Amino acid sequence: MALNRGSSPTSSIFKKQKHSPSSPPTAASYLSALSQADARARNAQRGTPTSTPALSLSSSLTTSTEDTVLTEEDGGNSDGLAIPVGKPPNSEQLYTTVHTEFGHCYNEEYRHISQHPQGAPVPRHVEQDPPYYILFSTYISYLILIVLGHLRDFLGKRFRAQSYKHLTPHDGYAPLNSDFDSFYTRRLKKRMDECFLQPVTGVAGRTISLLDRYTPDCNQTQIILDTRTRALNVSSYNYLGFAQARGGCADAVEESMKRYGVTSCGSRLEGGSTDLHTLAESVVAKFVGMEAAVISSMGFATNSTFIPALVSKGCLIISDELNHSSIRFGARSSGAHVRMFKHNDMEALESLLREAISQGQPKTHRPWKKILLIVEGMYSMEGTMVDLPSVLMLKEKYKFYLFVDEAHSIGAIGPHGRGVCDYFGVDPRKVDVLMGTFTKSFGASGGYLSGNKALIDRLRIRGYSGAYTEAIAPPVLTQIIASMASIMSIDDDGSVPGAIKLGLHPSSSSSTLHQVVDYPHPGPISQRALPHWLSLPLPLASGAEGLMRLRRLSFNSYYLHRGLDKLGFITYGHPSSPIVPLLLFNPAKMIMFHRMMKDRKTPIVIVVVAYPATPLVTSRVRFCDVDQLNHYHHPTKSQHFFPPCRSPESRIERVKARKAEEAAARQKAAQEARERACWAQQQEEEEAVGRGGNRYLTGGNSLESEGNLPK
Repeated sequence: MALNRGSSPTSSIFKKQKHSPSSPPTAASYLSALSQADARARNAQRGTPTSTPALSLSSSLTTSTEDTVLTEEDGGNSDGLAIPVGKPPNSEQLYTTVHTEFGHCYNEEYRHISQHPQGAPVPRHVEQDPPYYILFSTYISYLILIVLGHLRDFLGKRFRAQSYKHLTPHDGYAPLNSDFDSFYTRRLKKRMDECFLQPVTGVAGRTISLLDRYTPDCNQTQIILDTRTRALNVSSYNYLGFAQARGGCADAVEESMKRYGVTSCGSRLEGGSTDLHTLAESVVAKFVGMEAAVISSMGFATNSTFIPALVSKGCLIISDELNHSSIRFGARSSGAHVRMFKHNDMEALESLLREAISQGQPKTHRPWKKILLIVEGMYSMEGTMVDLPSVLMLKEKYKFYLFVDEAHSIGAIGPHGRGVCDYFGVDPRKVDVLMGTFTKSFGASGGYLSGNKALIDRLRIRGYSGAYTEAIAPPVLTQIIASMASIMSIDDDGSVPGAIKLGLHPSSSSSTLHQVVDYPHPGPISQRALPHWLSLPLPLASGAEGLMRLRRLSFNSYYLHRGLDKLGFITYGHPSSPIVPLLLFNPAKMIMFHRMMKDRKTPIVIVVVAYPATPLVTSRVRFCDVDQLNHYHHPTKSQHFFPPCRSPESRIERVKARKAEEAAARQKAAQEARERACWAQQQEEEEAVGRGGNRYLTGGNSLESEGNLPK
């Protein structure tokens, strides 16, 4: 569906709703009527607070038909993107979010706790191999594209030399990009540019507005149209939906801009470090369960600039073969020796450790200065999870340092949302370094590194980020603090045993740093550890909404994994992973799948991933923001995507019941087979008796004369 057709590109998709009694029901009228019902309910209660207070400045000031909603040009709710489908809410269910930013779902059946059973072995991920004809057709497709590409280059350089001038030496200058280096981009990727660099506008929430475009010259240029298409968003890293334009976190960000501005205008070591940075690092350290933390303004830079400060020449880095490119970049920059092991293979890892420790450094065979193992908690392209219990057992045996990258797992898995350590029930301080980013689950940007205080204090000085990168902007810091506090819950009276006492003094405009004491992990955070001006609504401050979002994300991860498996797709990843890769293989399927998803009655925007991010023949589509799939949980809508699934517990019960029914059916079948065998044997005996009597009669002798009867 298109939004604002014919309007200027700068026009907003939000406006004040106009009352029109004769117009048909739309998203605007639906929310207006709901707002009026809630306003009447609040007036009837005479000051009694509602079950869910207002979250934003606009929602606290407007309770009538002037609520900020989507425009009338949305064209109704035929696709279910504007308002919830199914049974509408009553006046007691005042929505705390906008449905297009974070889907409304009050059905408690769609909840699940992300947690590994204690003592249970960690199942290995078994990659599903495609049929041979799929691999054969994929290789043939790439071979045809490569041959045709080289043929076009050969002919083009001779008959259209001007078009290849930038790829050949001219006027004494060497080409910046040679034709061989840019061959994949020009001859393969260019054909599929429709899948990449899709321009969008608005909040990257449950839905997002796509700027419609077309190309008149085979993807050489893209022309942006004035129309927009509202689509279901399963491509963003907004796992928990905190990247909202309206709500408690957005209000806190607005307040921080009034107090701090939009930037600190400097690096952390050169005047860019504010009291808000210190508070954010304290909150991050408590959230992950570490002693201290340092934050950086970019997730990629967190690995690439801090790993060289951890290891150097004479050290050994053991890295998983599927680690992120930021880890690879930082490892190469450190000067340390790098060895890789097969993805998530503990036997291969142990074998490599034994070899590296016994042989020592190359040539000299001296002992390594230190050995650092780097793994990811959740692998971004495969959706697989590290076998952390087995890694910790190897750590105790071989005494190496452990670095865990939790860019995709922090805030997304675990009963408390604290990452892989929380998921497996492991003490986070058994890990030497925990790294993560704020982009995925917290609706912000940047990254962090956490560990013991002595290590973090050294990294503040030795890491390149402290001196050469700009500090995180105060509004982003506020978003980080507010979203983490919403997951942790806030203790208002500060009575949490051992709670940290760090914050802004209420009676002073300057910061006052109080004594730091132990924090019970995982637990609520004291109000004293937060800025005194930060006030979150009750659902966020109590942690109820954060817990609900965690459980919704966990359920949807299982739901999408199981649903795609039912449809016969080849998928990778752990069932608890919010990343669900679906293998496409063939290059033609990438653009076709992208178009098919956009052309649905409910458009869906996806991420298509190809070489070099993945191996050449394992191109895939990655469903990332799976928490936005609650729209399809309604029975009338779920059939459009895949058959409805229930919670994993109910599926286990159904499997047990089905197995019991199958066992009973097998027993019944066996009993019937035995009865049929007995009946057949009796028939044979009766026939044998009949044949014996006839023989005796025809032989002229009676039965009595034989002296015995045939049995």
